Amino acid sequence: MNLQEGKNEFRIALSNNYPDFEIDSIFKICCEDLLDFSRSDILLKSQEPLTKNQEGILITALEKLKQDIPVQYITGIAHFYGRQFKVTDNTLIPRPETEELVQLIVSDVNNESSLKIIDIGTGTGCIGISLKKELISSDVTLLDVSKEALSIAKENATNLKAQVHFIEQSILTTTDLPDKYDVIVSNPPYVRNVEKQEIHNNVLLHEPHLALFVENENPLLFYSKILELALHGLTEKGRVYFEINQYLSNEMNELASSLGFDSKMIKDYNGNWRMMICWKK
Repeated sequence: MNLQEGKNEFRIALSNNYPDFEIDSIFKICCEDLLDFSRSDILLKSQEPLTKNQEGILITALEKLKQDIPVQYITGIAHFYGRQFKVTDNTLIPRPETEELVQLIVSDVNNESSLKIIDIGTGTGCIGISLKKELISSDVTLLDVSKEALSIAKENATNLKAQVHFIEQSILTTTDLPDKYDVIVSNPPYVRNVEKQEIHNNVLLHEPHLALFVENENPLLFYSKILELALHGLTEKGRVYFEINQYLSNEMNELASSLGFDSKMIKDYNGNWRMMICWKK
């Protein structure tokens, strides 16, 4: 089997799971992260026979993909903001929309130095670690309720040589943040259970529901708690940055205002209300 034949195998086997363009992207990820092929290798060596070992690796990956296991859980790698992060099924897979949140913060604060930043619900650590790497003089803390997720975040920080602090704690039972911060950032659970029908099986069956879903009756639970903590946990000119549910932007504005914050919504590249900045009135 060569790469072109492998791609065709993927397209046939996964045609009921993904559209062709996504299958091609998944195949490319497998080639890069499992076979250590470069992008030019994939193009230039598409007709060269694979070794038995390489062929076996692709076939094993394909069998897992047919079970709707996300490719990032198969490779153990997610690419985020130009860096590689380890992922497991204890962590949410970083999304491109979340890269936009990091870019927003970096653009907003780039002229400021020695910022204190806390990333609440850090998961893999992708947000907080990326901010530390981009804003070298910042002091960054990563907080998560999951011991397993925090363990992965620690590995990622070590691998990426990012000196950050860690707190294992539930934000919902926190009474005060441990310090005052210039930036509070969070991508908390925000998908309502009623929206599960819109979610692809590779997410629904394999990614941690703790990091994804909230009850229909109280979908802004985490945002409300974080903003309450931010009233005393922000510096005078500090800001809160959220990734939000695109369907709840009006409710988020109302929540922020009711708790004493002005706010601004930002659309993602797909035109959805995805990011929010809050600051004290």
